[in-house]
This record gives sequence, C-alpha cells and structure tokens, in this order.
Amino acid sequence: MAAAATTAATVRTAAIAPSPWTGTWETAPSGTAPALPGAAVRNVVHISVGGTAVRIRLGNRLGSKPLTLGAVTVALRRAGGPDAVPGSMRVAGFGGARTVTVPPGVDVLTDPVPLAVPDAADLLVTVHTPTDSGPATVHRTALQTSYVAADGGQWAAAEDGAAYTATISQWYYVTGVDVRGRSAGSVVAFGDSLTDGNGSTANANHRWPDRLAQRLNGRRLGVLNAGLSGNRLLRDGTGPSATARLDADALSRAGVRALILLEGINDIKGKPEANDVAAFEKAYRTIVERAHAHGIRVVGATLTPYGGYSAFTAAREKVRQKVNAVIRGGGVFDAVVDFDAAVRDPAQPQRIRPGYDPGDHLHFNDAGMRALADTVDLATLG
Repeated sequence: MAAAATTAATVRTAAIAPSPWTGTWETAPSGTAPALPGAAVRNVVHISVGGTAVRIRLGNRLGSKPLTLGAVTVALRRAGGPDAVPGSMRVAGFGGARTVTVPPGVDVLTDPVPLAVPDAADLLVTVHTPTDSGPATVHRTALQTSYVAADGGQWAAAEDGAAYTATISQWYYVTGVDVRGRSAGSVVAFGDSLTDGNGSTANANHRWPDRLAQRLNGRRLGVLNAGLSGNRLLRDGTGPSATARLDADALSRAGVRALILLEGINDIKGKPEANDVAAFEKAYRTIVERAHAHGIRVVGATLTPYGGYSAFTAAREKVRQKVNAVIRGGGVFDAVVDFDAAVRDPAQPQRIRPGYDPGDHLHFNDAGMRALADTVDLATLG
C-alpha cells in the first residue's frame, strides 16, 4: 500500500539538511502550459556529471493552485525514445510518501533515489498528475522531445515506453536533478536565450553549457543551465529579472561554486530599452555581492554582437560597447570571458561571424555555441 501524501513544507524541511549533493542538470521555469490531468509526462533530461544516487527538483513555482503529484519516477533512458534501461526504473518519494501536494510558488525535492548514473546520461523523469491542478510550470525552450502517456497512473513506472505515444517540446514540472557521489561541485550558466540554446540543434544537447560540461568532465564539475529566453537584467521580461530569480535559479542550487553571467542584451534591444550603463554596472555588482555571500565566484561574459537583427541600431550598439567595457575593465567580476571577441566578425565587429549565425543574427548555431564554451578558461571556475 502506498504511504499517505506528505506536504511540501515537510519536504522542504527535510531537503535542506546538509548533504554531499551536486547539481547535475537544471532548467529555469519560463511559463505555464495546460495541465494534463491523468497523464504522465516522461521528461528527457541530459545530465552533466554522474553519481551513485539522484534526487529530483519539481516545481509549482508559476502555478496558481496546489499541485498534486501522484507519482514521480526516474530511470536511465535507452538510446532514443521513451524506453528505460531495464532494471533502472526507480520510484521517488517525498518524506517517505509516494505522493505530494505542492503549494503555488514552491519547488520540492524528492527523497534520495539510489541509482547509479554515468556522466552525460539521459534520464527519464516521469511525473504523473492525477487531477487538474491548474496551469503547469514548464520550461518552454527545452529543445528536447519528451513524451506523454494519456492514462499515466499505470505507466509512470513502466520501463517499456509504448504507452507514451504523444510528444511535447517542453519540460513539465521538473526543474533540476542533483547527484550524490564524487562530484566536486557545479557551475551555473546564467543568462537569456543565448544560454537557453536558441539556434542550436534540437535533441542534440549542443547549447554552450552542454559543451562546457563536456570540457569539465575530467574535473568532476556539474553544469547547470539557468538560461531563460527573453530574460532581462534590469527588469522583468520573460519571467522575473536576473536579480529577482538569482536565488531560485542559481544561488540555492546544490554545490554551486561558480556562476557565468551572460545577461543584458535584451535590456539594450528591448522595449523599453535601457541605455544607462551605470544601471548595468550596479546590477552586475549586486549579483556578484549576493553570489559572494554564498561563496560563489562570478565570471562575467561580454555581450555578443547582434548587427543585422531587427532591433539593432547604432545607438544601441554604442550602449553594448560601453557595457562590455565595464565588464572587461570595471573590476566588477572575479574573472571575465570575452564571448564578444570570440564570435564577432572581424570584418564587421557589430555582427557575429557568418559561420556561427543560424540566420537571425542574434543567436548561435552549433558551431557558435561551441565557440562560446571553448572560450571559457576553466581555471577561472575555481
């Protein structure tokens, strides 16, 4: 018989006990989608570092009603599709219970789940919601196909994925995965759509944080992608501003030792546009101070070119150059990674190199994403 449901408050109290956990995967909630009552969503997530146990972070952060999770499972994914590696399926609990009710605005962590997971593995995180709990917290730009079984109650723990006949391109409810084992900590890539992966190939894990994770593999550092398409530094845009979401999406994550910050281009090109360079510097310094209070180093990334994009103007380009001067020489950050220099076209430095451009003159294709990641000096991450 399944244990009785526990409350989210109980889960949160248990979750903050000291433990040797490291974040291995993350996504930042970016909006809501219709609930799928009765269904099970089999989210496909690609972790960075492995371990001997996992725990899953699930969110109702953007929901308006209490969220009932009827079952949560985790398994290693077989190559392609919704099938699990035989023998790897595990049921996750919440304070010993199999179900949990999550209040609006809250994330919860599962109990530790004994499961050996290798580096760079695909996991299947399946979430069954038995009732209509209102708008579902999702990450829209997943660039990953996940799967849905309509009658999810009986299929949440199924290794055979035959029942998962529908596909979606969002991550439902799941916002993070931690591992326990021999990891040395984690690095958060914090930014907007450039970090979220827009322009890179779907289902290929070619975002620049994915490439950074490959480079860091031998150092046992996890990489957490806190990219949020449309995000802004100085004001709310798509979701809360960078400073408003810093705690939830970066500072509170497990084992964080460094943060790479790439934020600001949406402020310059957005409406209303921002052109007060001092405001950028103040926001950057605030983020650094808050990170330092948690013992986290901050690497500032210069803002990349966007000449040719519809919102580009010469006046906004001058603001970008001034902001980059602050990032490079203002003494704001513990270290700097010069993404601008790595990807700009030498012949037209206000534009990105043609070979890195997916066609919109703002985001990056797979080659451009690789160039960004390869520019990071691993020694600056501590």
